[in-house]
Amino acid sequence: MSRKKHHERTRAQESSNAIERMYVTMRHLFNRGFYKPMGISGETLRNALLLLRPEIYGSIGDEKAELEGLIYVIDRLPQGIEECTFINLTSDEGYSESHFKPIIPEKRRRNCYRIDNEQMNIEITRGRSEIYDILTHLTFLFIESHKISKRVLIDEQGSTTRDWIKLEKAVLSKKKLTQEEREVAITHTANILGRTFNELSTVYKAFAKPSQPERLLHIVYWLGKLAIEELINNNKRTITFSPVLRERIGHHIHGEIWADEIKDTLFKNDLLERPIHIISANMHSVMNTLYAFNALKPNSHKQDIFTVYQSLSKNENKLLRNKVTKEALQKGMIYIEDTSGTNIDVQIFDTTKLDISKMDIKISQTSIKQNKPVILVMDYAFGEQAYETIDELLKPYKQKGKKHHLNVESISIMGKAGILEGDKGDIMIPSAHIFEGTADNYPFENELKKEDLEGHGINICKGSMITVLGTSLQNKDILKFFYNSTWQVIGLEMEGAHYQKAIQAASKVRGSIKPDVKVRYAYYASDNPLKTGATLASGGLGTSGVKPTYLITRTILEQIFN
Repeated sequence: MSRKKHHERTRAQESSNAIERMYVTMRHLFNRGFYKPMGISGETLRNALLLLRPEIYGSIGDEKAELEGLIYVIDRLPQGIEECTFINLTSDEGYSESHFKPIIPEKRRRNCYRIDNEQMNIEITRGRSEIYDILTHLTFLFIESHKISKRVLIDEQGSTTRDWIKLEKAVLSKKKLTQEEREVAITHTANILGRTFNELSTVYKAFAKPSQPERLLHIVYWLGKLAIEELINNNKRTITFSPVLRERIGHHIHGEIWADEIKDTLFKNDLLERPIHIISANMHSVMNTLYAFNALKPNSHKQDIFTVYQSLSKNENKLLRNKVTKEALQKGMIYIEDTSGTNIDVQIFDTTKLDISKMDIKISQTSIKQNKPVILVMDYAFGEQAYETIDELLKPYKQKGKKHHLNVESISIMGKAGILEGDKGDIMIPSAHIFEGTADNYPFENELKKEDLEGHGINICKGSMITVLGTSLQNKDILKFFYNSTWQVIGLEMEGAHYQKAIQAASKVRGSIKPDVKVRYAYYASDNPLKTGATLASGGLGTSGVKPTYLITRTILEQIFN
């Protein structure tokens, strides 16, 4: 028993060291200003990632190519990045005013610009976590690209296999592929990737874009082509960090502009002095909970309100959503679309304008009449950005030389997280956040209790949660260690400790908000990284995330309103 336990711990320690090495290396390379991912400078990152073998990147350590991990990464990077030898991470440096068209990745809102055939610029406005996220994804991509080149190169003169020559012909052909030609190309590509024809045909659609139906072939070809260039002609891909980005990072530039805009709006609408309840959530659940019942008037005897929420979350129901938004804008909602670069939109709800009699959640009318609370909903922050935004938001508002302290009554954080002791769709109620790679911990009194959410057929777990450097770095050994150790960790996410650090600083150190500000945290499980087939790379939650999301939202609102 002890031998096995010792072995497990060693593997967890190895993984933990690998994460720390990646973290330190990324900071070092950033300070240096550039590096070559497949050269000597990128070696530490590559080796650490291969040692770590994170769940999201599946078979990164095997000879065969990893397909689900590739979809996950490609969805978070700009279209066409596989063709670029130079990737430049910049600050917001004015490209939006230029002729360059922004390319926005499907699953991460960030502006990217294709400068020419060889260069892609990626704008970083969310702080260091975004840099770690991108560098990890690029490291994965380039490791995969070298697997391709090793399978297609025959000799050091650059001769390639027949499979490669056929793939190249299909990719460079200007005409549309017939089904037959596509299947022939898939056959050759499957051989190159060490995968079956069936495996490739299954994921083919997931890669396709309307403008690029054969995108998988395109990605494989370009990844391989640039890796061959590196090996034969020593033409190494390079990642650079712009001088302005290096100078600005960590200085809350975007967070400050963002927070000022919100406080200006509160001031202009005479809401600054009122009790404020901040909620970090998505941009639909609070609005739908407050207005959908009245806007859509569901037949409450026949229709469960959660069914209404479910239909609102379906892509095809745009008209329904517009109906709710229209109702909201007429009855107390102010919408602030982000222009600061934080990518965090905001909704402000003046509760005195709500039609209270026509709502289906518990509300104390006297409490609303007396207190006139204001609800401020901010979209999700990304990693370290959570500290920057909340830290700036909680600072006093300066107007004509006068300081106005915000009357913040409560801060509620809800979001998605990985779970360790349950399944997708379960709910986690944290009692503390622990910073990964350190023993720093942030215990707090959570106003949300397990019993507040029970009785709806959803499993609720309570315990400490770990704030990780990046979800794409987690592996089973580390997570098992956390789960089985005395830390009793139930889940992992990326922002909790950052939020808590900012809240504690504002309430207990700086005194900019009241020391007894109420905090609420709840997460629903988007994946279970300890279960094969239940990791983030296995796809989204679909509609199974709707019920937990709204259950948490309704509970938070009922606590605010009573």
